[in-house]
Amino acid sequence: MITSRFARLLAGSAVAALSISGPAISSAAASGKAPQLPPASFVAMQEGPGEEYVIGPLDELTIFVWRNPELGASVQVRPDGRITTPLITDMPAVGKTPSMLAEDIKLQLSQYIQEPLVSVIVNKFAGTFSQQVRIVGATEKPASLPYRANMTLLDAMIAVGGLSEYAAGNRAKLIRFDKESGRQQEYAVKLGDLLKKGDSRANVMLKPGDVIIIPESMF
Repeated sequence: MITSRFARLLAGSAVAALSISGPAISSAAASGKAPQLPPASFVAMQEGPGEEYVIGPLDELTIFVWRNPELGASVQVRPDGRITTPLITDMPAVGKTPSMLAEDIKLQLSQYIQEPLVSVIVNKFAGTFSQQVRIVGATEKPASLPYRANMTLLDAMIAVGGLSEYAAGNRAKLIRFDKESGRQQEYAVKLGDLLKKGDSRANVMLKPGDVIIIPESMF
């Protein structure tokens, strides 16, 4: 039979071995808490442009060809990501900026007219998934929202009607793809404090592609 004293010595040796062989765990990781984003003001002090818009499926476009109106068109991007205009069939549009698509159309039309000037205007937009902000879980209207410049967490929650009756708002998470590391990063967001207490520190800036997950309360 192993004595209690020997058992205590054995347990101490195991702990010492773990502390030597394994890397130290940060306090945040050990507690399972996700990092938080810096707060954003309720009213933007200075507006600025966002990332250049990327065309997505079902976007509605107006294509204008200077001095050749018959070659322009108002079209909707098909679910397969392509468009068809006069003289151009099945031109890929999804994933391009309006200026990139205008340049591609210009190259195609150059076979028929000399030095065409082409403009592409986005009239109604949905954007690609990478440019949408998605809110799922315990909210009144889960939705995918087209991202717009200077969009905040408060803006997104207003668009979906706020939290549901059983939402655990302060346990919500924001999932963001970090382009530099190529990994997803999870952040803690306190929607309960933001929407029920008006805590401005809980409001954060959003980025294209953000996903907000709102769990339900356990009781």
